[in-house]
Amino acid sequence: MDHSLKNVLVVSFGFLLLFTAYGGLQNLQSSLNSEAGLGVTALSTLYGTILLSSMFLPPLLIKKFGCKWTITGSMCCYVAFSLGNFHASWYTLIPTSILLGLGGAPLWSAQCTYITILGNAHAEKAGKAGKDVVNQYFGIFFLLFQSSGVWGNLISSLVFGQTPTRGFLPDEELQHCGASDCLMATEPTNSTQRPSQELIYTLVGIYTGCGMLAVLLVALFLEPIRDSQQKSEGEKKSPLWSNLLATFKLLGDKRLRLLILLPMFSGFEQGFLAGDYTKSYVTCALGIHFVGYVMICFSATNALCSLLYGKLSQYTGRIAIYVLGALTHFCSIAALLLWKPYPDQLAVFFVFSALWGVADAVWQTQNNALYGTLFEKNKEAAFANYRLWEALGFVIAFGYSTYLCVYTKLYILLGILIVTMVAYGTVECLEFKTQIKPLAKEQTNQAQEEEEMQTKM
Repeated sequence: MDHSLKNVLVVSFGFLLLFTAYGGLQNLQSSLNSEAGLGVTALSTLYGTILLSSMFLPPLLIKKFGCKWTITGSMCCYVAFSLGNFHASWYTLIPTSILLGLGGAPLWSAQCTYITILGNAHAEKAGKAGKDVVNQYFGIFFLLFQSSGVWGNLISSLVFGQTPTRGFLPDEELQHCGASDCLMATEPTNSTQRPSQELIYTLVGIYTGCGMLAVLLVALFLEPIRDSQQKSEGEKKSPLWSNLLATFKLLGDKRLRLLILLPMFSGFEQGFLAGDYTKSYVTCALGIHFVGYVMICFSATNALCSLLYGKLSQYTGRIAIYVLGALTHFCSIAALLLWKPYPDQLAVFFVFSALWGVADAVWQTQNNALYGTLFEKNKEAAFANYRLWEALGFVIAFGYSTYLCVYTKLYILLGILIVTMVAYGTVECLEFKTQIKPLAKEQTNQAQEEEEMQTKM
């Protein structure tokens, strides 16, 4: 097996195990810990901490400990969050959410930096375009990573499937499901029925074991790697303050300022799926035991599309894939505004989650590849910025989750999507002009040389 591919697979399987646990817990927070809004408050705190840690920690930790040990240490923070869910309360969930938030930004920045370095190094050896190999590697990673949702949600559905649920809900209660859920009406029985503590212990115990396996896998089998650009610059070390401010310095690049909305929208749409679709549509009409099955559909579609987009982008370019993602999300959001969920429309719940997976795979694979390609010389700071703005999207989405009607949140999503695509289109125009100028200059020089040759003759 190719050396670079082996390392991509190790980090991918590590994330698969880790997010089998975390993804399953995140999807259940708004339904499982709904009392006084504990679940969404914990998630909002978590992503708020990720936002703050994104500003300073990733470049510092990656330069100090390298990508491998940054990933390993950050994974331990995720395991702590699983432990906090054994006895979910304000005194256990909020502190462990803060700890996870501190590890979240370095984890993702280190992973993106690691895969980008691997892709560029392999492309240089094989004589291929760096962006194509990086896209392919991110496709493989997100295929395995997104499949974690299948296993995490399958585990939760099988465990909570033992919880008895009420088979019939009157129309009066169903009227408050979907886009019309304003959190002021009486909640349906299905959404308030909490599984037994024994089942919760079983589920959290399985998730904690998965997290520990992830830490061991990466610590034992992932090989340390250094950026060739850093090697060529010698061993000179940047001062501490320079590393801390690297994330903000990169905002001086106009392209990054325009691209801020891409990760922010990613945070908004994932926040809506985890906090609102699971609660106001699935749990409200079907019951908490169906959350896992519906999210399996999302994760499976997301995983397959991630691999597909990684390969397809080599032929279509990234613009066509971004347009596909935007159109899919636009149509899904518009349809959710109009749809009234009923238990007898079971297939529709899965159709929406599948469409969301098709669109989300675009943002996950293409955004990471785009940042790695455009800001190749400042990868750590670029990916730290990515996690910062994505975390801000999550914080806002979870923050207003308990205060706004679902239809208001959907309109906000639509507005952000439109503005995001306009900003992204502007960046592509700037990149096109940047690439055209050297070509035009080269053609002009060739024409001048030909004229000089003809004059001499």
